[in-house]
Amino acid sequence: MTTRAATIHRGLSLEYFTVVWNLLEAAVALIFGAVAGSMALIGFGLDSLIEVSSGTILLWRLHADHDEERRERVERNALKLVGVSLLLLAAYIAGDSVVSLVGRKAPERSLPGIGLATASLIAVPLRARAKRRVAWARRSPALQADSRQTDICAYLSGVLLLGLLLNATLGWWWADPVAGLVMVPLIGYEGSEAVRGKTCCQRCR
Repeated sequence: MTTRAATIHRGLSLEYFTVVWNLLEAAVALIFGAVAGSMALIGFGLDSLIEVSSGTILLWRLHADHDEERRERVERNALKLVGVSLLLLAAYIAGDSVVSLVGRKAPERSLPGIGLATASLIAVPLRARAKRRVAWARRSPALQADSRQTDICAYLSGVLLLGLLLNATLGWWWADPVAGLVMVPLIGYEGSEAVRGKTCCQRCR
């Protein structure tokens, strides 16, 4: 197997793992977020679904690696589609978090949510680092953007964990929607950059 083929194979394995992990992550977050009435947990689940979409698009891109013209087209489409999805997610989280704060809607404590956030905080940064290695090896803007989205998932895991712990230990009901609002600038910034086709991967050119 050539070095290029080995890199592509590794990238495919990472993206398949990403899709499966995030499907499970989204299911747990959305179910227990709905049970607990946790906007931050629901938002985390929706973000996981967006990463599933991104992973699926990048599987297509990696399978098309041998066709340079097709590869570039897939990368451009991937950036725009993920960017739009991120902006929609940011708007949804912002709106629902504000409604929760104004209505003083207190979420229930969620031990499964805390466990999910802890597991993600440990595992996701490792996956992001592995994706970056493949992105740099292939000089791929789309793959680099995907690794950045995985970084965001790690940040959101930390924010989510903090909000859930504050609610569970101190009864700070407002920590959950505030945690949701903290996510919004991160998601919105990355979304707007992706829609405009501007990513940190430009440094790899």
